[in-house]
Amino acid sequence: MGWTLISLALFAAVLFGLYRYAVATNGVAVLDWVDRTIGGTKDTRTALRDVAYGPLPAQRLEVIVPSVDSPTKHAVVVFIYGGGWHSGKAGEYHFIGRTLARAGYVVVLPGYRLTPDGAFPNMLKDGAMALKWVHDNIAQQGGDSDRVFVMGHSAGAYNGMMLTLDRQWQGREGLPDGFIKGMIGLAGPYDFYPFTTDSARAAFAHVAEPAITQPITHVRSDAPPLLLLTGDLDTTVMPRNSLALAKAMTAAGAPTKAVVLKGMTHESIIMKLAQPFMRRDKRVIDAVLAFLAEHDSKASAPVQAKAG
Repeated sequence: MGWTLISLALFAAVLFGLYRYAVATNGVAVLDWVDRTIGGTKDTRTALRDVAYGPLPAQRLEVIVPSVDSPTKHAVVVFIYGGGWHSGKAGEYHFIGRTLARAGYVVVLPGYRLTPDGAFPNMLKDGAMALKWVHDNIAQQGGDSDRVFVMGHSAGAYNGMMLTLDRQWQGREGLPDGFIKGMIGLAGPYDFYPFTTDSARAAFAHVAEPAITQPITHVRSDAPPLLLLTGDLDTTVMPRNSLALAKAMTAAGAPTKAVVLKGMTHESIIMKLAQPFMRRDKRVIDAVLAFLAEHDSKASAPVQAKAG
């Protein structure tokens, strides 16, 4: 028994070390591999891989769906990955797709242009084009285009929040007002001017009016519901970003709560959506699924993600 416990502890330490290395190098593929190895792919299916939503090389997406037959269409989650606007690949985030697909959601993982080509506003133009693709095509993959949510981590949370709050981006693609039914931001930068990091300067320093780049500038009372999750140990994107946006939204007449998760870092908030880490700490997935169920007009009750 003693050697078994020691072996398990060593295995867990190796996994955590791999994860820390993966995040430090943005090699999230390692985390995806760990999730797939331990959690498997049961009840999920990669429906589309590397599909173009636009003419540029970066404008491609992946779709992961529940493999269990359903007589009705599934609500959709468009997950936008982070990476400081300079790195990241949609194909490395299948663990997010598997986690949410097991809970009954069709998941879209769009890529987007990265800096320098993806500097503001190009990353938002790409995001809007991906949403247009979802509107026009997701029914063919079992998704309901009337029940689309956006979710993002870090820079991806920024992209998602701008697409949600600043109407111009959806409007440019002819999407109906209210197309996004809710936005989930994980450790997102929403009020970060003046720009103090190399990644932020590369993405935004050229903008003549920096205020227009900030989600907090686009606060509105009729915005869709927002869930803002952040960690109290996050030193990459300070929790004040979520707190400030929640305060501004509430003052504008759209009550919004920022949830500060104790002991959570910038990296671990996304780590908790992958196996085996999600088994030990379900605070992130429980909050995400509860929010989706609450604001999905056709959901009857929160759905719990299945362990792989």
